[in-house]
Amino acid sequence: MTQVPTDIRALRDQGILAIAWSDLKADLPFVFLRGQCECAHCVNEWTGERILDPETVPADISIEKLELVGGYAVRIYWTDGHHSGLFTWERLRKLAQGTD
Repeated sequence: MTQVPTDIRALRDQGILAIAWSDLKADLPFVFLRGQCECAHCVNEWTGERILDPETVPADISIEKLELVGGYAVRIYWTDGHHSGLFTWERLRKLAQGTD
């Protein structure tokens, strides 16, 4: 079963999403995280080919809003207008561990 974070914060002045679980803490840079979106706008759902080139993500990208989705994910509203992707707790944990 996927662990639910104990804390999640958008630290806009630092450009990071600070996320903590009972046994792990991580600071994920906004620009990195935006480039990791796996929604159908960013990754071709049939081929798995990345549509969004992470190199094109603006260096000053920020999070406007975080929205919990059920008990399993968060929707991030980005300053570039994107908000269709969901980041599950499992995916965020993998990104935090550098295993995805």
